[in-house]
Amino acid sequence: MTMTRKLILITGMSGSGKTTLAKKFRARGFVTVTMGDVIRGLAREKELPPTPENLGRLATGIRKEGGDHAVAKLCVEKIIELPDDIVLVDGIRSIKEVEVFGDKFEAVLVAVFASQKTRYARLTARGRSDDPKELSTFKARDDRELGFSLSHAIALADYIVRNDGSLDDFEEEFESLLALIGWF
Repeated sequence: MTMTRKLILITGMSGSGKTTLAKKFRARGFVTVTMGDVIRGLAREKELPPTPENLGRLATGIRKEGGDHAVAKLCVEKIIELPDDIVLVDGIRSIKEVEVFGDKFEAVLVAVFASQKTRYARLTARGRSDDPKELSTFKARDDRELGFSLSHAIALADYIVRNDGSLDDFEEEFESLLALIGWF
């Protein structure tokens, strides 16, 4: 049964700008549920440092045990408790996750795209504990996430936001996206 709540689902490769897009929505007053926070929370519960290797193992493990939609199901529980009419979900990794959200809510899928070169530069500069320190780790992360069928989610997105340019360019993409979705 579909609830009247609407979701904006954000997908894209690591470093493409999903979090930056989510911040733009939050600045407009939208609440955000971040799927990666579920994995980082599991790491804290297990008292594991949030390294790329540990988070990768946890992300793979939870999906192996509960299916490609396991993280989405945990997020649905959180979303149902929220009072907001429109919720942003940051970090879609598979089309199965999209299906879980679509079964419960009205949802649109937005893919953020940036080149591999741009994404690697961003991640090495960002400094988060799970960011890759070398190109081989970055490529392994890409391979792992593509293994979750991330490419299918990107390919089937309702909207694509390009993010290879400046922050001003990205702001224009954001404004265009708001107009295209038309829920506001």
